[in-house]
Amino acid sequence: MATSSNKIRVGIVGANPQRGFASVAHIPALQALPDFEITAVCTTRQESAEAAARHLGARLAFSDCEKLAQHPDVDLVTVSVKVPDHYRPVMAAIEAGKHVYCEWPLGRDTAEAIRMRDAANARGIRHAVGLQGQMSPPINYLKDLIAEGNGANLLTITGGHTIDALCHCLGEFRELSAFAVSQRDQIPLAGTGEMVAKTVPDQVSVSGIAGNGAVVSFQVRGGVARGTHFLFEIHGDEGDLVLAPTTRNSMQRQTLVLKGARGAGAALGDLPVPGKYRRVPEGVPAEDPYNVAQLYAKLGEAIRDDKLMSPGFDAAVTRHRLLDMIMRASETGQRQTA
Repeated sequence: MATSSNKIRVGIVGANPQRGFASVAHIPALQALPDFEITAVCTTRQESAEAAARHLGARLAFSDCEKLAQHPDVDLVTVSVKVPDHYRPVMAAIEAGKHVYCEWPLGRDTAEAIRMRDAANARGIRHAVGLQGQMSPPINYLKDLIAEGNGANLLTITGGHTIDALCHCLGEFRELSAFAVSQRDQIPLAGTGEMVAKTVPDQVSVSGIAGNGAVVSFQVRGGVARGTHFLFEIHGDEGDLVLAPTTRNSMQRQTLVLKGARGAGAALGDLPVPGKYRRVPEGVPAEDPYNVAQLYAKLGEAIRDDKLMSPGFDAAVTRHRLLDMIMRASETGQRQTA
């Protein structure tokens, strides 16, 4: 579907300008990109939608995501609400023939993600999933350095999005073993301190073989207040690469520094990222908006050139299946093979 105006007109489902990921990432990213404009917003109440529209300068306000998707002045629907509520607005966009950008995780489970992917592919729209770590310039420079001959044997990694960045750089897992452990039975609610039952793992440890034979080890841990929040180390035959954070934010939401060394005894040094890895103009805010803006820029090219988009819903299904594989390995105690 080609757009009917010079700019790609975006309708945001979950566009609260004061809180949520849309406020800190999607909205500033779109406002910084000249090829996009926010024309419509949708929240759970019409009053709050109209207030958000006034704040953002959007012309249209909705409390029904289906009406937003069906409006002729919307080309692209962004879905930035909590995961259990992704399905309805995503499917509304697909049924209306609109392009769609949905936050990760795409669905509540793999089966729901597959339904959305298949519907989007059948409709022939362009679709993107919010695995924006793949759009980080340092991560893509790291990927190319690996492809040029600095093969990987070991890496340690934290954060759910970072598992995707790992596979983006090294390739998909061929086999793995895993432990998913819950070390606390209860957890306090933010704000009230009320203790509630916790039923999800707070420690995930995975070892496996990825890509063309890289030996990979990573750990995802929750509730860390001090210490290292993110570390990505690659040790190859010819050298070493380290991706490190500049803040305590999560990987896909911060600026990263890439360091490297080649040859015995060489010290790690900064590796400046070449400009070709940056898709967005100067002035796009750093941290939360930057990689999201990079993803929007790539999606815009896919829409205008009518070509496939990655990471799209296909990538989301692949990542959902990896998480299923990790949980099967932990639950069965048996090595899993892709």
